[in-house]
Amino acid sequence: MGRRMVYCDRNEPHDANTPGKPKAAAAGYAATGGAVNYTFQFGDVWAAWPSLLWGTWLTIQLSASTMVLGLLVAVICALGKTMGPRPVRWAVNVYIEVIRNTPFLVQLFLIFFGLPAIGVRLDSNEAALLAMVVNVGAYATEIVRAGIENIHRGQIEAGLALGMRPLQVFRYIILFPALKTVYPALCGQFILNMLASSVVSTISAQELTAAANDLQSSTFRSFEIYIVVTGIYLVLSLAFSGAFAAIHRAVFVESERG
Repeated sequence: MGRRMVYCDRNEPHDANTPGKPKAAAAGYAATGGAVNYTFQFGDVWAAWPSLLWGTWLTIQLSASTMVLGLLVAVICALGKTMGPRPVRWAVNVYIEVIRNTPFLVQLFLIFFGLPAIGVRLDSNEAALLAMVVNVGAYATEIVRAGIENIHRGQIEAGLALGMRPLQVFRYIILFPALKTVYPALCGQFILNMLASSVVSTISAQELTAAANDLQSSTFRSFEIYIVVTGIYLVLSLAFSGAFAAIHRAVFVESERG
């Protein structure tokens, strides 16, 4: 029978049941149930609150701009898909399928790193905004299209028969009821897009996650920083939900009462 050799530090007594591990370390490991001790230190995070606050404000700006422009893109594309000629419908379908079946990160890299190859140069913030608008526009197009197709053609014909101009028919009979029908789905999509804005930090666009990454690289308190950032994103989601609910009451509910 061969002889088993155990190598150990001559200055540390060792536990016979845990070869190679000092008795003190083994006792500490057992006392904590196998868990690693970690001391939370939020001091550096609180000291850098202006940076996180500024990143939060930039995220709000980026998300709000994306929502407005993305909704505009969605309305135009939804109209093109439902009422446009065949080439327009084909182009819109290609746009939707390409965007919805490719990763947002790849789309972001294509805009930021690819467009300069054809002479179009955007800074990181501009590229982030463009990528987010293109992405949310494709998803919101299908949502708005569903609302438009829910409008019965007889209502449109009735509006025209009453002497309404085409723009009035579009505004009061098509767009307004369609948006009212799909409003909850649009709000959910916009909140998901706000959360996805964290991805743009990969191209150094300035927003909350980018600010958190900069803070982490200087303090090395990753756990504390991203716990706080998680809480901030949760608050932002709830705040946007509250804002959307207020808009719904002001635009759709009050208009019916009026």
